[in-house]
Amino acid sequence: MLKHRGFPGRLPGTDFQFTLRRANPKGATALTRRERRSDRRAPDRRADEAFMKALWEHFGEEPFERGNLDAGRLSWLFEREVIPATDPFDPADYEAMLVIDARVARASFPDVFKD
Repeated sequence: MLKHRGFPGRLPGTDFQFTLRRANPKGATALTRRERRSDRRAPDRRADEAFMKALWEHFGEEPFERGNLDAGRLSWLFEREVIPATDPFDPADYEAMLVIDARVARASFPDVFKD
């Protein structure tokens, strides 16, 4: 499992995790699309925005390996702002390649992309 050095481990001051310390011996948790409803709690929305900002600052529009990025947090963005970069794509692989869909990400998180 690739560890993304310099990537924040969590949202400061919270327990919202962004990265894993070590690989799961049973295998990677599969990425699944989670629906973000309009009634989500404000801390959850802040965590999504902070995670998107960290992804953008760390990877930009370049494809990146899933590595130690948290599957739960990625799943809130998966198949919208973060999409598979390869075909075929294995959602339960630490080496799976992902990419940010900048157009969708800018629409969903405009504050992340302000200059």
